[in-house]
Amino acid sequence: MEARTAPRALAASLGTHALLGLLIIAQAFLLSGVIARVFLRGDDLAAVTASLVTLLVIVVLRALLIYANARASARLAIAVKNDLRRRFVAHLYALGPAYSRAERSGDLILSATEGIDKLDGYFRDYLPGLFAALFLPVVILLVVLPLDALTFVVLLVTAPLIPFFMALIGIAAGALAKRQFLEMRYLGAHFLDVMQGLTTLKLFNRSRYQIETIRRITGQFRAATMRVLRVAFLSAFTLEMLATLSVAIVAVEIGVRLLHGGIAFEQALFLLVIAPEFYLPLRALGAKFHNATEGKAAAERLYEVLDTPLPDQPTTDALPVPESMHIRFEGVRLAYADGARPALDGVSFDITPGQFVALIGPSGSGKTTIANLLLRFVEPDGGRILVGEHDLRRISPDSWRAQIAWVSQSPYLFNTTVADNIRFSRPEATEAQVIAAAQSAGAHDFITRLPQGYNTLCGERGLRLSGGQAQRIALARALLRDAPLLILDEPTSQLDPDGEAGIIEALRRHAEGRTVLLITHRLSTIVSADRVLLIKDGKLIEDGTPSDMLAAEGYTARLLESDGGGADDA
Repeated sequence: MEARTAPRALAASLGTHALLGLLIIAQAFLLSGVIARVFLRGDDLAAVTASLVTLLVIVVLRALLIYANARASARLAIAVKNDLRRRFVAHLYALGPAYSRAERSGDLILSATEGIDKLDGYFRDYLPGLFAALFLPVVILLVVLPLDALTFVVLLVTAPLIPFFMALIGIAAGALAKRQFLEMRYLGAHFLDVMQGLTTLKLFNRSRYQIETIRRITGQFRAATMRVLRVAFLSAFTLEMLATLSVAIVAVEIGVRLLHGGIAFEQALFLLVIAPEFYLPLRALGAKFHNATEGKAAAERLYEVLDTPLPDQPTTDALPVPESMHIRFEGVRLAYADGARPALDGVSFDITPGQFVALIGPSGSGKTTIANLLLRFVEPDGGRILVGEHDLRRISPDSWRAQIAWVSQSPYLFNTTVADNIRFSRPEATEAQVIAAAQSAGAHDFITRLPQGYNTLCGERGLRLSGGQAQRIALARALLRDAPLLILDEPTSQLDPDGEAGIIEALRRHAEGRTVLLITHRLSTIVSADRVLLIKDGKLIEDGTPSDMLAAEGYTARLLESDGGGADDA
């Protein structure tokens, strides 16, 4: 199915294989004829010149076809890999952060790179080889049948032995190849984890322990690879031995009959020349079977991701985003891990346009889940979310997200300049607009003190900046988008009180005419909100203005007195 991605390359690869098969038969026929005419009939060079020239042309054509076949097979493999990689990344993007957070980053990266590359041998060598192993032997059998029935029977009986033993060995090879790929996935994912946590490892003096762990995992991967190679070499040896014995049987039965005059010399020579060519594609297929087993093991993981159902998509009659940002949750329920871990249980509230709403609650209560629902990273298991009078499911996710600016708990900065990271939310923004957004986020002063100002590289994940600096740049990116709905998940968690006050003041100015949902624990942030929603154990516990909720001395007041705990993980 994947080969249909490049139909022309596939047709060229199979077509050149077919032409090569026909040229092999023609070459054997001419060669046996020339030898018979020279040694039995005594023809001179002039008499066989035309045949020799034809042989030379066939040899040249075979060389050109082998080259063309290699190019076509390479184009086929490249096209399939490019298409698979595009679909894999696009599917991951469509699945969203909720899926990728549940998987190991290193595993997904390895599947998108090394895993897809392992399919190269399958489409470049094995698939064309499979066609050659089916086409050429059948054509040779059709040619041999009218010439010599006994040789036809010998070829017909011995040929199935090679694919039979290849399949037999392939059962063991497939299981070993799958185990090897699993070891490689685990090694790659673990190594990426170690690299990302290098600072923590050094801090707790655990570097040597991880060195030993990597050495152990590497040893397991090496052992798995050697087991696969051992079976591959055994397969090659077995198939070579079977092919050699089969050719020997053909040679013996032809030779015995030739000595007793049971077959003509020219006919016998043709059959002897063509017999090795009959078994050659079968032997070659066995040698390439190792590529097929590795490719199959890699493909299983790829299709495991590609077959993961996407979140509910809007129908073809998707509704436009309403002008009014009146958001309503009506009995929304959601559970993770196939219902084993409830996150929200019948939550109902509404956010009117232009409201500055603070969402609070202990860690794991479901605050970030609400943000993920609004961002369409996950869909509710029950209830519904309305925007205006439209069900959010009926609105195109891309159209909806275009109306949202978002700052997460751990904002991601790319390994590019500060200006490019801010401009990421609005690529066409001018330099003046970028600076204005940075000023609103309280980032302009420290950016100008960086070595190259706005052209300073942030480093991967913003590692060249402090946590507070990265957070301000992410906030500037969100403010630059100028979206009607702003979702902020602990945007001031790494700022000092003065910096937090400046950010909140900037947010209040920016929020005029816009809807803001602020996830936070800090009292100073909550009191700036128009309204506070308290979530606990997936349920809405309290809803009101900051002053009313604090005066009531309920759960909200007690939560703030204890500072609410740590970062949210709901």
